[in-house]
Amino acid sequence: MKTLNEYMDDQSVMNEIMPLREVHAIRLMIYDEIKDMTPAERTVYYNNSLKEAQEKYGFKVV
Repeated sequence: MKTLNEYMDDQSVMNEIMPLREVHAIRLMIYDEIKDMTPAERTVYYNNSLKEAQEKYGFKVV
C-alpha cells in the first residue's frame, strides 16, 4: 500500500493547491483500500471506521 506522501506526489494531484491536494490524496488512498471489497466488506469497513472515530473524538451517532 502506498503512503500518503506517495499519493501527494501523484500526477493527478500535483496541480492542486496544498489543502485540496492533501484531501484528494487521502480520497485516492481510501479508494485504493476499498476498491476490491464487496458491499458487505465495505459496510464492515465503514462501521469500524465510524466506531474508531467515535472512540477517538467522543461523539455519538444518533
